[in-house]
Amino acid sequence: MYPPLRLAARRIGLALLLSALAGCDTIVMKPHGDVAAQQAQLIWQSVFLMLLIIVPVMVLILLFAFRYRQSANATYMPDWDHSTRLELLIWGAPLLIIIALGTITWISTHKLDPYRPLDRINAQTPITAPVKPLVVDVVAMDWKWLFIYPEEGFATVNEVAAPVNRPIQFHITSTTVMNAFYVPALAGMVYAMPGMDMQLHAVMNDPGAYEGISANYSGAGFSDMKFKFLGLSEQDYADWVASNRQGGAALTRAEYVKLEQPSAKEPVHRYASVEDGLYDAILNRCVDGKKMCINQMMHIDANGGAGKGSASEGALLQQDLGPRGKRTVVAALCTPSNPLGLPIATAATR
Repeated sequence: MYPPLRLAARRIGLALLLSALAGCDTIVMKPHGDVAAQQAQLIWQSVFLMLLIIVPVMVLILLFAFRYRQSANATYMPDWDHSTRLELLIWGAPLLIIIALGTITWISTHKLDPYRPLDRINAQTPITAPVKPLVVDVVAMDWKWLFIYPEEGFATVNEVAAPVNRPIQFHITSTTVMNAFYVPALAGMVYAMPGMDMQLHAVMNDPGAYEGISANYSGAGFSDMKFKFLGLSEQDYADWVASNRQGGAALTRAEYVKLEQPSAKEPVHRYASVEDGLYDAILNRCVDGKKMCINQMMHIDANGGAGKGSASEGALLQQDLGPRGKRTVVAALCTPSNPLGLPIATAATR
């Protein structure tokens, strides 16, 4: 290749590389929430400790290659086979660094446990008195996010907000497959799994609009499974709550069943009210009322189980599995509150 063409190819390659790097965001290392900031600090500390070994090793490789090159006048020591000082340096330094890394990791793992309530708002503001966190129920769907505010009584799709400097307690679950709830500016990633109530305690320190994503592949619409996290002042948050209560329909169980259907690039929309107990029904996978809730099954198992024979005493339901045929499930059992063994939705109305 002619020199001008080679130079042009290099420039094009450099331009492509820089254009790719231009999309990189440093929000992970410069977050706006205290929990994420502590996690970033942990990364920096770990990198520094590891560089204490990596940098000297890389320098010594170059030094040895130069010092003992073929043309060098280096001292020849054929009978040398041991050096206590060298052995202590080779093994002692890495051991001390591993101990330091292990200690920092152990402390941080417990301190930054997502289930642990916060003990500070930021590095300068500890929490000295009990503070009631803002509770938000999060449901990962195909392929959108549902946020339920149980205390305020409304819900949103693909948008969540919280006042700055106020602790937040997320309860996170999923409808079908595993996802990962992740707001890089706020806190670490927490998985969302069907039938499980995961938790995350966090706080946002700076107002602004931040991107939230699903960090676990979940199908065709995964790439567009994004949402906005809004860090607002107390007054702006109160206005945001009021606007949500004024607009939108009611999120009933029937409406939720429609919303649960897979859809990609779902726009932000709001529900002015939420049916009582909806999140618990989602968590226990019995929103439609056609089958027994998981917590009811667990209660039966915890009390010794019902046995195969008792299935004949309960309400059975044929579930259509499409091409795979049908299966029979126990929708409810005969109990003092449901002596006829009626399906849950039916028994509730009797």
